[in-house]
Amino acid sequence: MPLPKEQIYTEDDYWNLPEDIRAELIDGKIYYISAPGRMHQEILSNLFTEIKLHIRSRHGSCRVYPAPFAVKLRKNKDDTVESDITVVCDRSKLTDKGCTGAPDWVIEIVSPSNPGHDYARKLNLYADADVQECWIIDPTEESED
Repeated sequence: MPLPKEQIYTEDDYWNLPEDIRAELIDGKIYYISAPGRMHQEILSNLFTEIKLHIRSRHGSCRVYPAPFAVKLRKNKDDTVESDITVVCDRSKLTDKGCTGAPDWVIEIVSPSNPGHDYARKLNLYADADVQECWIIDPTEESED
């Protein structure tokens, strides 16, 4: 007996998800995102604030967005992700739905429930899309200030 075919999802499927559902579309698969924890949110809000203040103090034209913010990495491919922080300097990539095209800088804060998603799947996706700068922050790793 043949195995059932795995469903391939499209950008239309992604955009038709209920608004209260956070998910990413990668290689035709939907990956659901759980609510982030407190430490994740502290790191995100501190980094977002510092980046935004830095851009503003330099009168920069780049825009910075915290998740949830949809990033369709390539115009001709349906992959759509939600980086924790996204910096876009080419405003022509900004749409009402988010960003279409590789952002200049993304920051991912590793989810303890699924670190492979950030370390492997998304990091490779960003590299393939020519994202200029990608940071991965692991809240479980400790470092000196």
